[in-house]
Amino acid sequence: MRRANVIEKDTASIGTLKDLTNVFESLASTQVAKVKNRATLSKQFFQLLWERYTAIRVDPKKRITNREETGNGRKVLVLISAEAGLSGDLDQRMIESMQQEYARGSTDIIVLGSHGASQLTQRGIPYIRFFQVPESDSYINVNPVIEAVLPYSSIAVYYEEYLSLGQQEVRRIDLVTHMQDLSKNAEEGVITADDTIFEPSLDEIADQMEITMMSLALSQTILESGLAQAASRFNAMTVAEDRASELLGEYRLEYHRAKRSESDRRLREVLVGIKKKRREAAAAGNK
Repeated sequence: MRRANVIEKDTASIGTLKDLTNVFESLASTQVAKVKNRATLSKQFFQLLWERYTAIRVDPKKRITNREETGNGRKVLVLISAEAGLSGDLDQRMIESMQQEYARGSTDIIVLGSHGASQLTQRGIPYIRFFQVPESDSYINVNPVIEAVLPYSSIAVYYEEYLSLGQQEVRRIDLVTHMQDLSKNAEEGVITADDTIFEPSLDEIADQMEITMMSLALSQTILESGLAQAASRFNAMTVAEDRASELLGEYRLEYHRAKRSESDRRLREVLVGIKKKRREAAAAGNK
């Protein structure tokens, strides 16, 4: 059995760990609420922009979904992972799902998040570009990512979706089709040349709006992924805190047992000493 003072030091360390996990749990809970609100606002803004896009009578089916004829003939997979390793097994599950689609000869990978990049490197899977995940607390600038994916004929995005605080799933979307899905409930108006001046031209305006909407759609997935990672981090910290509480109970029980064992040993040593003294005294009296 370990000594009581050693157990006491370990108990203090476990208590510190429990306090830290409680702090991280609170931070993750706050982040979930904050990002969830931003994701809702992002969807509303996309709806508004889509209404303006369809109002100028540009057929989306002939433009933003017609990438197979204008692209470079290759597919790009965009992985949105975490910057840190405290998001559970979500990134690992995402990469395992992506591997089923990945074809080294015709597919390129762009990864957001250092944790995803390290996971790919460990598996020997190459990627052509790496970006840090933009902070969700501020403006999400995805222009460098959009510039990187625009030449491709097919753009698939793998990310983590928030379903509830206790459930997160890996999702795969086609970025262009996702834009269509986000616009299902958008009401259509009409903007004509009779009441509007298109400057510099209608096609150039539509091109810029399409890039903006693609940026918004990608930003939406980043927000969803950040929300799922925050929820997963919350769950991981909750499990860690519960385990730390269990360990504290076990260590305290072990500490009290060790203290009692040490007390019993000292008592036995005292009793043995008394008996020895008595025998010595009896032997001296007989002489």
